[in-house]
Amino acid sequence: MKRRDFITTTALITGAVTINGCYQESKKSINVVRGKKVKLKLATSWPAHFPIMGTGVDSFAKMCGELSGGSLEIKVYPKNILVPALQVFDSCSANQIDAFHSGVYYWKGKNSAFSIFGGMPLGLLSEEMITWLKFGGGMELWRELYGRFNLYPLIGGSTGPQMGGWFKKEIKSISDLKGLKMRIPGLGGEVMKRLGVNPVLLPAGEIFTSLERGTIDATEWVGPALDMMMGFDKATEYYYQGWHEPGSILEMTFNKNRWEKLSSEHQAIITRASEAMTANMIEEFRYKNAKALQELYRRGVKIRKFPNDMMRLAKKALDEVLEIESKKSSDFKRVLKNYNEFVKLNRPWSDISTKHILEIRD
Repeated sequence: MKRRDFITTTALITGAVTINGCYQESKKSINVVRGKKVKLKLATSWPAHFPIMGTGVDSFAKMCGELSGGSLEIKVYPKNILVPALQVFDSCSANQIDAFHSGVYYWKGKNSAFSIFGGMPLGLLSEEMITWLKFGGGMELWRELYGRFNLYPLIGGSTGPQMGGWFKKEIKSISDLKGLKMRIPGLGGEVMKRLGVNPVLLPAGEIFTSLERGTIDATEWVGPALDMMMGFDKATEYYYQGWHEPGSILEMTFNKNRWEKLSSEHQAIITRASEAMTANMIEEFRYKNAKALQELYRRGVKIRKFPNDMMRLAKKALDEVLEIESKKSSDFKRVLKNYNEFVKLNRPWSDISTKHILEIRD
């Protein structure tokens, strides 16, 4: 296939659904980007072949290789092989690795605005977040701010709505939160801190042991499928419905210098493969969470809603956190303004479409 023909074809592939269909045919016929083979090192914040998130990255790397006719090889390194789970950002920024897959909110210490790109408590769902990033100006801001760290981000999946966490004791009122040590990152952690919780940031591999040994009293992770796999139901009794991560975004981020040296063909392949991974990840989470929830009910897990007084205070605390962060950081203020403009645009349509259907369908 000629270079100009490939670029034209790629420009027509505009969505993850299309690329999934084209992908099957491409394995039989495409052999593009001839010449020197390009090898990239991609580190993740997850254990090897970790379900859905880790295996999603494995499939992404395989797709890139096959769509490129073997000219693009992405080697995936799980956490702690090349770098520790929560050091992938710094390592990629410093040219020690070519790319990484992780959660955006882990890096709010670098720039508080990054937490907005990862998702907002009581905010946009996955589809809405992706729409804001791709069409509402969010991605341009994200790439501008990451560019200061020599990084170039792509959307690397989404978990869908997350659960509110596992607790060893029942939360009957706001007073039951006082002094609890809870693993919870991002803006959700900042809100919980104002409600009396001591938020702790831990990578996946340390959560269960910390919970079992009493180093922490509660944890949130993702949803029924991965939470059950982690064994949290064996260390706690109560599982709470979510509020803090309604549509969390994961990232597939490249070293900016390395990205700019890639051919336009390889850039296009990586971009479309990341979109395919994102779509597949959302669908896989939906299916496997639904199945796992049935098993959790069978095991007798006590699923609860947080009390109304807590949620009222959580909303108030969130407003306070956003106001404080906006005063501290012009970047945060600018990203939040863009985010809120999309929320204002999106809400009327969401109310008469998605919200309406959910309210009446049952």
